[in-house]
Amino acid sequence: MNALTITIRDAQTGPVLELEGDLDYDQAPRLRQALEALPLRAGQRLVLDLARIQFCDSSGITALLVARNRAVTARADIALAAVPGHTARILRIVGLDRVFPIHPDVDTATAEHP
Repeated sequence: MNALTITIRDAQTGPVLELEGDLDYDQAPRLRQALEALPLRAGQRLVLDLARIQFCDSSGITALLVARNRAVTARADIALAAVPGHTARILRIVGLDRVFPIHPDVDTATAEHP
């Protein structure tokens, strides 16, 4: 098991959460806590950078949905960036690739809307 590390930084479009480690039953509550404490305003885009996620189970997927709900409640957007293949496969299987905007990297996810 790899502990989840969350690094929060600001981009012009809003907060970026860089996740590293496992997003599983033991670690998903850490993401939920970070989301609760995150100031998120209407019109911003919350970006979750998953490039360094090593494992994601159903609890991790639920935590991603909590992030989406947090964004919707704040009238903000959400995007996933650099989703690893194993996690992208899970998102496709359960149809969440149609719920989350998925970008190849953080730069694309944080690009301003035209």
